[in-house]
Amino acid sequence: MKVLTPDEFASPLGKRVYDLRHTRLTKWLNDGIPPAQVAEWAGNSVPILLAIYARCVSGQLSELKKRMEAGEDIPELP
Repeated sequence: MKVLTPDEFASPLGKRVYDLRHTRLTKWLNDGIPPAQVAEWAGNSVPILLAIYARCVSGQLSELKKRMEAGEDIPELP
């Protein structure tokens, strides 16, 4: 499926499509959107998405610590 016209593809922006995609996926992950949802939107599997983008996720540690301390979203132990 072609998304860009030949003129769009030949433009400077057309040569950066992957960079724009990478930026958007990284932003979604950093905003806390679940990887399964981002993978669906990206047309990837979760393992492929995480293999590529896990190293790009940052800035969520303090929020995760707060959730853990508050007991949110932590499964009960049997």
